[in-house]
Amino acid sequence: GGTERPFSSPSLPLPLLVAAVRDSLTRSKKKLYIGALFPMSGGWPGGQACLPSAQMALDLVNKRTDILPDYELELIHYDSMCDPGEATKLLYDLLYTEPIKIVLMPGCSSVSTLVAEAARMWNLIVLSYGSSSPALSNRQRFPTFFRTHPSATLHNPTRVQLFQKWKWTKIATIQQTTEVFTSTLDDLEERVREAGIEISVRQSFLTDPAVAVKNLKRQDARIIVGLFYETEARKVFCEVYKEKLYGKKYVWFLIGWYADNWFKIKDASINCTVEQMTEAVEGHVTTEIVMLNPETVRGASKLTSQEFLAQLMSKLGGKNPEETGGFQEAPLAYDAVWALALALNKTVGPLKAKGHRLEDFNYNNRDITVEIYRAMNTSSFEGVSGHVVFDAQGSRMAWTLIEQLQGGSYKKIGYYDSTKGNLSWYGNDKWIGSGPPADQTVVIEEFRYLSQKLFVSVSVFAGLGILLGIVCLTFNIYNRNVRYIQNSQPYLNNMTAVGCMMALAAIFPLGIDGLHVHRRQFPVVCQFRLWLLGLGFSIAYGSMFTKIWWVHTVFTKKDEKKDKRKHLEPWKLYATVGVLLCIDILSLIIWQILDPLHITVEKFTREAPKGDLDVLIQPLLEHCSSEKMTTWLGVVYGYKGLLLLLGIFLAYETKSISTEKINDHRAVGMAIYNVAVLCMITAPVTMILSSQQDASFAFASLAIVFSVYITLVVLFVPKMRRLITRGEWQSDAQETMKTGSSTNNNDEEKSRQLERENKELQKIIQEKEERVSELRNQLSERQALRSRRRASTITNQNHSPPPLTITHSDPRSLAPPPGYPAPTTDLHSHPFANSSSLYQPDSNISRNNCHPSRLQLLYK
Repeated sequence: GGTERPFSSPSLPLPLLVAAVRDSLTRSKKKLYIGALFPMSGGWPGGQACLPSAQMALDLVNKRTDILPDYELELIHYDSMCDPGEATKLLYDLLYTEPIKIVLMPGCSSVSTLVAEAARMWNLIVLSYGSSSPALSNRQRFPTFFRTHPSATLHNPTRVQLFQKWKWTKIATIQQTTEVFTSTLDDLEERVREAGIEISVRQSFLTDPAVAVKNLKRQDARIIVGLFYETEARKVFCEVYKEKLYGKKYVWFLIGWYADNWFKIKDASINCTVEQMTEAVEGHVTTEIVMLNPETVRGASKLTSQEFLAQLMSKLGGKNPEETGGFQEAPLAYDAVWALALALNKTVGPLKAKGHRLEDFNYNNRDITVEIYRAMNTSSFEGVSGHVVFDAQGSRMAWTLIEQLQGGSYKKIGYYDSTKGNLSWYGNDKWIGSGPPADQTVVIEEFRYLSQKLFVSVSVFAGLGILLGIVCLTFNIYNRNVRYIQNSQPYLNNMTAVGCMMALAAIFPLGIDGLHVHRRQFPVVCQFRLWLLGLGFSIAYGSMFTKIWWVHTVFTKKDEKKDKRKHLEPWKLYATVGVLLCIDILSLIIWQILDPLHITVEKFTREAPKGDLDVLIQPLLEHCSSEKMTTWLGVVYGYKGLLLLLGIFLAYETKSISTEKINDHRAVGMAIYNVAVLCMITAPVTMILSSQQDASFAFASLAIVFSVYITLVVLFVPKMRRLITRGEWQSDAQETMKTGSSTNNNDEEKSRQLERENKELQKIIQEKEERVSELRNQLSERQALRSRRRASTITNQNHSPPPLTITHSDPRSLAPPPGYPAPTTDLHSHPFANSSSLYQPDSNISRNNCHPSRLQLLYK
């Protein structure tokens, strides 16, 4: 017999043996199912490249013995067509069709929004590979959502880093009105605010960007961030070319996922040539999420990025990458599977400690979901797309590629690692000008100062006016005992001269500005202006107003009051001036306490200097002002305006009055006319011309000079001339003092005699007027009585025989008084027919007992 040999299997080649062992192990592994939605068609057919990429990752994961050795991942996928409606139906099928899915993997943002918002009801983790909408970074709304595709807001940290690198503090934005761009811009606005950068202009458009681009030009936008799709980008830069919003003064920041030749593609919606578009886009900067690791490193999959691309191209069967949807995002789908596998592998130990297993997962088991969430949230590994890590909102943190269009092609100028805040800069950025442009037009502030020629010229006139005032004041004081000067109230004239000199002195601080004094001393200059001019006006005009007011008061009152007030008491005149002065001082003190004057700077329209310099001149003008300047000026102008109007009225009323007590009141009235007219014109005009420093100063100062000159000349020159021509100088004062008393007494006696005669004549006139009135009353009574009796006589003649003829026994009884003509019997020969009938020889006279003496009385 043959020796019995133990059972032995037939010999197999080594590869077949390894495959047999692997199949045996695979059959013993427990399956974990992933429900995936890959858009193979629709708005973003990313599943065309992302699905093969995910399957490549699953194959490698399932072959690894160090990752989920007891489990096998299986992908159950459908075509969502990037349509939320279709995705809703497929989500229902995934959830309510066996087997249970442990994770969901949607693609585009609109589908991810739907899936992620519903997934928490089934305690499912959602991991997206192609969603960039910033709206998904909301843990309250999407508590279990993660994505390996960075959020669109990941461009913003890179942009802020570049703004700071190039020292820009002011930017502008223009966006297409869609949710993804609006949320991206909101995030950018928050980030730049934290960095101390201002968004000065924010424009948006729906389909036509023409108006938005014009607004950018009008508001001097220089650093502009554009957020729009590729088709709209062509429209925007066609308008940019038309508005000349490009060149060395401007920098545009665009999204980097456009095609490299996007600006050369012919588009029927624009009317710009390729050459024009190429000119307009030159020099713009793009930021693009790095979706393929630029470094040659082997990560968790043991593949470099270039090895991954080679395997993907082989799996796609030689398809053109540019015609394959989602080819750029394929590394993200690959790393999404690896992130899920590593997270699930990390949960095995903690779940075992709690008595759970991954295969025990169901839609009601929250404990397993919590462990998977914790593991996903702490993921960190090197993938083919770069370093994979998630932020607090579940969004991927990745590198950003920075490129610049130079000479019609894109050049890499740097990378930014947002996880470490590290900017890798190549230093090959190129600018149309000498360097990065300024973020705004350089504004040079330039103060406008008063013309020094004008100031010196007016100051000379003011100085001469002060000298004239001193001469007039000296003249008045020196000749104060001359009778003619005494009768002009010299102390009031002295006040007028002092007030005029104060007003002229106000011209000097009125012309002082920042060219002469420092800004800290400028409020003091403002105070000098106000007080000198205010008090000078009150003293000068107040003294003239007091004179004219006294003349009007005395000579327009009734006799009994006029007699009482005709005696001039000088202290009352001075007191009146003092009251006016006190009102001004009190109002100025209240003004300065409640609302003191300070410097305000008025800004004018910016001016462009000659040349091609990128600067603007900002003209500035300093003003003396207060918080309620208009109110205070209204009060002051109103009060002084009433005084001016009243002065004009009093001067007009007293123009024909002559009095020796104030012998120059007509000259005072003429001065008041001139001052009032100049002040009423100057006050509103200077307010209107306040922004024109030369015109305003010239108008105000010349008005002061003219009014002062006219006042001094009108008041003092006639007095000087009289004293010169008549020789009434101070040397004759003693004689004047000696004879002054008797002369004054004679004049007063003559005046009293004339007043007595005037009163006597007025009494006689009054008596005569009363007598005439009495006679007129008697005449009217007589006519009425005669008319009644005539009517009675006619009645009697109708009822009685004819009357007897009366003979006049004494014709002299009807004779008129001596010196009066005899009355005629013709009723029509005298214009007063009724009166002549009284003198006819009629019996009615006898019956009325009209004695001839009564007739004589009538004649009188």
